[in-house]
Amino acid sequence: MSLTVANQYAKALLTLSGKPGSTLPPEQALRQLDAIQALIQGSPELREALLSPAITADQKKKAIDRLGRMIGLHPLMSNFLNVVTGRRRVALLGRIRNAFQAHLDEQIGIERAEVTAARALSHEQQTALEAKLAGMITKKLRCAFAVDDALLGGVTVRIGSKMLDGSVRGRLETLRRRLVAVA
Repeated sequence: MSLTVANQYAKALLTLSGKPGSTLPPEQALRQLDAIQALIQGSPELREALLSPAITADQKKKAIDRLGRMIGLHPLMSNFLNVVTGRRRVALLGRIRNAFQAHLDEQIGIERAEVTAARALSHEQQTALEAKLAGMITKKLRCAFAVDDALLGGVTVRIGSKMLDGSVRGRLETLRRRLVAVA
């Protein structure tokens, strides 16, 4: 349910920022969402204040407006944050940001890939892998990298509905299935 709600907010923000004549282009809206999210994550007091039902909506609006002026938020983004806060959706801000990025990528023709590795990849490894994956598809590619120790070694890649498994765990599982099928 929360993913559906986050998608609705993300689509609304993308629609508003993407309107002809909008003074807040979608790419700038994304950067401002990142800035807002970083501030909220970096300040437990701010997060608690925005989430707390004990603080009135008017007090939250004043705090957001002041914060917006301090970091140079676009008025549309301040208004968006006021709506999110007023509807008690601040906890979904990270999901809203990710959904906004996904919708924006889709709109401008960028394919997203989720790369999970057994250990952190160096910048050079990430760049090389991204170039190799980009050669497999016709669209531009944006990779998100994560680490999962359970893979034991190698990487897994999800591009849309395609899953590429080059992990040790995946190979061991394939071997296990083959052995069970023979027995």
